[in-house]
Amino acid sequence: MRYFFHIGYNGHYYNGWQKHPKANSIQEVIEVKLSQIFKTPLTIVGCGRTDSQVHASQFFFHVDLPQAWDYDLLFRLNTLLPHNIAIFDIIQVEEKRHARFDAVQRQYDYYLHTYKDPFLSQQSTFYRHKDLNLTEMKKAASLLPLYKDYRALCTSPDKNEHTLCYVRDAKLFSSANGDHIRFHISSNRFLSKMIRIIMGKLLKIGRNELSVAEFESYLINKTPPALLEPAHPTGLYLSKVTYPYLDLPLRSEFAGLQSKDWVEIIS
Repeated sequence: MRYFFHIGYNGHYYNGWQKHPKANSIQEVIEVKLSQIFKTPLTIVGCGRTDSQVHASQFFFHVDLPQAWDYDLLFRLNTLLPHNIAIFDIIQVEEKRHARFDAVQRQYDYYLHTYKDPFLSQQSTFYRHKDLNLTEMKKAASLLPLYKDYRALCTSPDKNEHTLCYVRDAKLFSSANGDHIRFHISSNRFLSKMIRIIMGKLLKIGRNELSVAEFESYLINKTPPALLEPAHPTGLYLSKVTYPYLDLPLRSEFAGLQSKDWVEIIS
C-alpha cells in the first residue's frame, strides 16, 4: 500500500533532504526509523530536494509499506524521530501517486532580519542591512512571473533537461518596523539554488549595488552573472506543496514568523 507522509522539519543541522554518503540527511533519518518499525529496509521518495540548512514547514514523501499496522504509527514514528523532524499526517493514496512528479505547485518563503537575535539564528537569516531599498527590490521581484527561462539564475543549468519554470507569483513583504523581510515565490518547479540566487540579487538591488534593469537583463539574455552569490540558506523554507488531489493547510509555526503582521511592499 502506498502512503503520503505530510511532514515538516528544521534543516539547520542537516545536509539537506537528499540522502548522501557520509552526510546527515532528513531522508536517511526517516528511512532508518521507518525501517526499524517495519523491520525491513524501506526507501522513501520526497516531493523535492532542499539544500543544506534549508527548512520545510510543509513537505511530502511517499513510501510503499509492506503491511498494515494495528498501532498508532504516527505517534510511534514521531517518538523515534529527533525533535527537529515532525510527522503531521499519514495518508493512504492510490498505487501510482508520486510525491515528486505529481506536485503541481511549490511555494517557498525566505525570511531575513536586520538585527542580531539569538532566537532567530536558526529560523531567519541575519543581514545587517538597514534602509534597504524595498521599492526597487519589489520591482525586480515583480518581473519574475513575466519570464519562463531561469537558466541565468541556476548553479548548474546544463544538468537539467530544460530550465523553464512557471513562476506564478513573487512578492516581497516587510514587518511594520522594517526589521523583518519576507520574500515569497511559487512555481511548478525550481532549479538548483534558484531562490537563494534570486534573493542574493534582490539584496544587491536593495543596497543599490545592482539595478532592476541589470537584473532583468539576466532573464532576457539567459546569461548567468559573473557572480551568482546565493543568499544564506538559513532563512529559506519550502512552505507549501500542492497536488491535484491533495492540498493540506500548514501545520507548523516557527519563531512567530508565519504569524507576524506582514505588509506587502507596493512599488
